[in-house]
Amino acid sequence: MALYELVLPKMGESVAEATIIKWVKQPGEMIEIDESVLEIATDKVDSEVPSPVAGKLVKTFFKEDDIVQVGAVIATIETEAGSDVIEPEAESVALVQKSLEAEPQINVNTPIQPLSAPVSIQTEKTDMNTSGRFYSPLVKSMATEEGISLAELDSIQGSGLEGRVTKQDVIDYLSKRNSAQDKPDNTGQSVAGSESPVSSSSRPATVSSSGPVSSVSGGDEIIEMDRMRKLIAEHMVMSKQTSPHVTSFVEADVTNLVAWRDRVKGSFEKREGEKITFTPIFIEAVAKAIKDLPMINISVNGTQIIKKRDINIGMAAALPSGNLIVPVIKNADQLNLFGLTKAVNDLASRARQSKLKPDETQGGTFTITNVGTFGNAMGTPIINQPQVAILAVGEIKKKPAVIETEFGDVIAIRHMMFLSLSYDHRVVDGSLGGSFIRRVADYLEAWDMNREI
Repeated sequence: MALYELVLPKMGESVAEATIIKWVKQPGEMIEIDESVLEIATDKVDSEVPSPVAGKLVKTFFKEDDIVQVGAVIATIETEAGSDVIEPEAESVALVQKSLEAEPQINVNTPIQPLSAPVSIQTEKTDMNTSGRFYSPLVKSMATEEGISLAELDSIQGSGLEGRVTKQDVIDYLSKRNSAQDKPDNTGQSVAGSESPVSSSSRPATVSSSGPVSSVSGGDEIIEMDRMRKLIAEHMVMSKQTSPHVTSFVEADVTNLVAWRDRVKGSFEKREGEKITFTPIFIEAVAKAIKDLPMINISVNGTQIIKKRDINIGMAAALPSGNLIVPVIKNADQLNLFGLTKAVNDLASRARQSKLKPDETQGGTFTITNVGTFGNAMGTPIINQPQVAILAVGEIKKKPAVIETEFGDVIAIRHMMFLSLSYDHRVVDGSLGGSFIRRVADYLEAWDMNREI
C-alpha cells in the first residue's frame, strides 16, 4: 500500500486559487482513475478535480467553501501500487502551510482592477503588507476595494483553515458593518459612523443581502441566488459604480454579409461538420477596429491608463441556467476567419456544457454580447470590468432603406442591424467611442462577397 497526495492542479496562468464547492468523494470511499473527487470554483467557472490514481480516499485537508492555493495538498488517497507507506501528515501540512504563507508571483498578463480612490487605497495596500497574519490575494483585494483597514481585517474571526479569513467572512463583516452604520442611535447619529476609519461618503458601496425590503404575499416564490448569480450581481453593481457609462448607436447595412453567409454556410458545414455563425465575423471586425483605434483596448488603474498589447475578445454566452459567462478568445487579431469560427464554436459548446477551463474566462480586453439572439433590436450593455468598452449587436432585420446609385436614390429591401457601444467616459470620449463603433460598422458593410473560407 502507498499514500498518494492529491494537489490542487494548475488551472491557468492567471488562476492562483480556487474555492472548494463540494467533495464528491468522502473519506473511506473508493475512487477510480479519472473519477471526480471534488468540485471547485474559480471566478464564474466550476470545474471537477479528477483523481490520477485508483484507491481509497483516506483524508481531506480542506472543508467545503475553503479557498485553496494552487499546488496545495488537498487530500490523500491510499493506492495499491508499491509496498512502502508514505506518511503524508507532516509533509502535507508543511506544503499547505507553505502555499498559504507564500506571496503569489505577479503575472503581468493578469488584468488590473480599476481603483476608485487611488490615494486612500494605496495607503491601505501598503499597510496590509505589514500584518503578521496571512490574507489571500482575494481577501486583500476585497479589503482594498471596500475600504477595510488593517485593524478591521485583523479583528475579523476567520472560518478558514487555521482561522484564515475567507471571502465569505469579509462579505459577512461588510453586511454587519453596513447594517450597524445604517442604524441610528438615540442622537440620530450613525452607531458605527464615528468609529469607522473610512467615511460612508468615501467608501465604495457594497453588494449585500440587506437592501430595500420587498413585501411577499402568500403566493410568491422565494428563490435564493446561486453562486454564479451572486457573482454576476456583485460584478454588475461594481461596474456601474466604477465607470460612468455612455452608449453610442450605429445602424449598419449588412446585406452583403448576410448574402455571403447564406452562400457559404452549407458547404462549410458539410466540409467542417459545424456551422459558421455571425459571431466570428463580428469578432473579426472588432479586432480590426481595435488595431485601428487601440485606445479602446485599455484598462484604468487609478489615474493610470494601461494600454493592452494583446487583443483578447470575450463573447458573452447565455447558459442553460439563465446565467451569463464570458469565454475569451486570446489574440483574436492573429486568427483568420476560419480560426475564429473554430474558437467560437468550441468555447460556446463547452460553455453550455460547463466544461470551460478557468483560464478561458480570464484576460479579456474587450467584450461582445449578441442581444439579437433574443430578438432584440439593440441594447445598452454594462461594461465588463476592468475593460472600458463593450459592444452589443442587435437583430438583423429586413427593412426598406434608401440607396444612393449613379442613377439616383432608390428604396430597396436591405438587411439592417443596430450596433451599440457602452464605454467608460472617464477615459473614452464620444469622439473615440463614436469613431470606433462606426469603424466596426464600416468593416461589416464593406464585406467582400467573393471571400473564401
